[in-house]
Amino acid sequence: MNELPTGETIEKAVLLAGRAPSLHNSQPWHWTFDGQALRLFAVPERRLPATDTTGRQMLISCGVALGHLRAAMSAAGWRTLVAHFPNPNRRNHLATMTFHRAHFVTDADRARADAILRRHTDRLPFAAPPGWPDFETVLRSTFDPADATLNVLHDDSRPTLARASEMTASLRRYDPDYHAELQWWTGHVVADAGVPKESLISEQERQRVSVGRKFPTVSGDRRGEVADDHSVILVLSTDSDTPDDVVHCGEVLSTVLLECTLAGYATCPLTHLTEVPQSRALVRTLTGGFGLPQVLVRVGSAPESAQDAPLTPRRPLSEILEMSGPQGEVD
Repeated sequence: MNELPTGETIEKAVLLAGRAPSLHNSQPWHWTFDGQALRLFAVPERRLPATDTTGRQMLISCGVALGHLRAAMSAAGWRTLVAHFPNPNRRNHLATMTFHRAHFVTDADRARADAILRRHTDRLPFAAPPGWPDFETVLRSTFDPADATLNVLHDDSRPTLARASEMTASLRRYDPDYHAELQWWTGHVVADAGVPKESLISEQERQRVSVGRKFPTVSGDRRGEVADDHSVILVLSTDSDTPDDVVHCGEVLSTVLLECTLAGYATCPLTHLTEVPQSRALVRTLTGGFGLPQVLVRVGSAPESAQDAPLTPRRPLSEILEMSGPQGEVD
């Protein structure tokens, strides 16, 4: 029995991990594989400094990619052992992964990896997610609550969330660097990164989603049958803002997004509500004042046609993976 995954297995897993969502689709991760261990690094040059002033969104994005990588390797028959921040002198080295053969690959393992390619960020309004109470019970069982706290916000939270979203926009209204980043990364694709025009929404559509980030708008008015957004809104929080806590939160976000996709729900991660201290403090009041909110997620029901949305671009394998040394054995 082979004890190491092949280079081809790693390549396929890293490509799937690269489908992780990131701030403005910046994809701030880089992987290296030496035939035995796979290492994940953050790429500071891909951080958006005016939007992500603390670097937390970069680390959350990398955490999601790490969670996706583990899902992909599980489906390929490998269990992943992760050492977080193994080098105290190199803080951009987020994790080192080693692998051992799984005794069994479940249908759930394969389904979660398949969900990576079906998941996409949907910024349009959602209908309420059917069967949510039962699903919430299942969802909470899929991750360790020590890695992140999950709060489900009710409809009476929407006015406060809308206020927090508007506060973020107001505080950044006269920030030229923020708006320059927003214009650069949205509405077109630069070197296989950025948010394409097809993924943006119109002003009419945005009016029906009061908690969304204010992106540049396009024309049109889709999903007219959903007069107002009735999504369930989740908040993932951590005990602190340490890089370790934030990366673990990203891994939980990976699980939440993929499990919601498996359940047939549409999702939209929201980070603008936690990027500005004032709006983040408002969100924290909705979670009882415990923990530090890191990311919110809208979860709801969308027409089946929305599931066929074109995939947003991703960087090629050559830009995100560096291979060296013997590349494992032949499976």
